[in-house]
Amino acid sequence: MGSPRKKTRKRWARVLAAAAALVLAVVAGVALAYPSMAATTCPGCYGLTKLEEGVYTEPGLEDAERSRVKQVAEQARRRVAAFYGTPVSAPDLLVCLTEDCYARIGGGKERGVAVLNRSVMLSPRGVNTVIASHEMAHVELHARLSSGADVPQWFDEGLAVVVSDDARYLSPASAGDRCLIEPIEPLPVTLDEWLAVARHDAGTYAKSACQVSRWLRDNGGRAALATLIERLNAGEPFPG
Repeated sequence: MGSPRKKTRKRWARVLAAAAALVLAVVAGVALAYPSMAATTCPGCYGLTKLEEGVYTEPGLEDAERSRVKQVAEQARRRVAAFYGTPVSAPDLLVCLTEDCYARIGGGKERGVAVLNRSVMLSPRGVNTVIASHEMAHVELHARLSSGADVPQWFDEGLAVVVSDDARYLSPASAGDRCLIEPIEPLPVTLDEWLAVARHDAGTYAKSACQVSRWLRDNGGRAALATLIERLNAGEPFPG
């Protein structure tokens, strides 16, 4: 018969082995169900290589492709910093130049997407300064909002359009009024509402950007945004 100490050690070994198996099963389940979450946590696990600090992309790129990715990352960071000042976020960029790569890391039909408010994934159709800075602007805004503070989805999206200076949805900054499409109906407040509306009406971005650009113009620009964030972080509701 084995000693009580040996039996205890075996019992704990079985418990630890079972716990390890459970953790592995959970991790595998998350990776299968939400590959984008797993890919942003471990880019190398999904075939991406580190191009430079905070930037991951496909291996075997041509020099021109590598240079293009670096340039987009740098210009997008500058555009966000030009609006916000010194950034408080530093999202990793996962950049795909092929659709196979983007599908592998969990991407869909979008040009780019912010993941977990800490990383940005770019599809082959989104490797440009506008899309990259749009998604990075989402991360920067949420990094500045404390837990529990939030903004309507239309404001989040409209602000990202303004930060990225997206000419598809805004007139030039020199225009007195940057609106291209007048917002008539109430704009989507929640993410689910936004996805449902914007999927069928791309003009939702222009309408939201119109409302945000006018709010910035009428309330003091970037300083007004900083004040709004302070009030939201203090527990005040988003102004109606």
